[in-house]
Amino acid sequence: MTDPLPWWPTRFIRALTAIGVLLPAPGQGRVVSMEVGAGRVDAEVHDGRPRQVRIGLTAFGKADWAAITHALAAKASLTVLLLRGELPRDVEQIFKAVRLPLFPSSAREVSLDCTCPAVEVPCGHLNAVFTALVARVDDDPFTVLALRGRTREALLEELKNRLISAEPLDPDDRSPALTEVMDTFFECGPAPGLGGAAPLHGPRTSFDALLDQAPPFAITVGGENVADLLRPVYRALADGS
Repeated sequence: MTDPLPWWPTRFIRALTAIGVLLPAPGQGRVVSMEVGAGRVDAEVHDGRPRQVRIGLTAFGKADWAAITHALAAKASLTVLLLRGELPRDVEQIFKAVRLPLFPSSAREVSLDCTCPAVEVPCGHLNAVFTALVARVDDDPFTVLALRGRTREALLEELKNRLISAEPLDPDDRSPALTEVMDTFFECGPAPGLGGAAPLHGPRTSFDALLDQAPPFAITVGGENVADLLRPVYRALADGS
C-alpha cells in the first residue's frame, strides 16, 4: 500500500490540475536531467532522441520576497519549523496574506515548451517532467519556493538574519542587540560566593520552619510531641552554621 503524500506535493498536484495539467498522466521518454531555478524548470527527456523541455512559473521579485520573509519572521513557530527544514501548512496562508500565491493559481503564471513536434500541450515529455517535478517537490518542499525565486539556503539565511537583528518590542528598551553580545551570550560568569563573587542571600526563615510544615507525627516520646523534641536540635544546627 502506497503511503499518502505529504500536504505540499498533494497541494501542488491540485494546483496543477486546476490550471489544466492533469496528473498522473502518461509520460513519454526518460527524464535524464532536470534543473529547478527561479521561475523555471529545464529538463532533458530521451525517447530515442533528446527533447528539451522547459516549464516556466512566475517568480516573485525582491520586494515581494521582502514582504514574504517579513511575514514569516513575524511567526516565530513557523520560523523555527522552516529552520528545521520543514514546510508547515501555515506557510501557504502567509503567502496568501501578502497576496502572493505559493502554488500556481492561474494558467497565465505557467508556460510550457518542448522541442518535440507534438501538437498537444502538455505533450508526453512535459508530462514526464511534471511527474519528476512532483517527486522532487515531495522529496524537498523548498523546491516550490525555489521556483518562486528563493532557494532554501537564501530564505533560511534571511530568516536567521531577521531573527538576530530584530528590533526590541519596547522602543524604550536599551538592551544591546543580540549581534553585539554573541561572543559572551553563553557565559554565566563566576558562581555566587566563589572566586570573589558576592554570595546570594535568601530570605531569612525560622530555624524550625520545616517542622511546622511537616504533618503531625503519629507517635509521642515520653508523652511529648516529636516535633517539639526536635526543635532544640534544629536550633543547635542553625547556631552552628
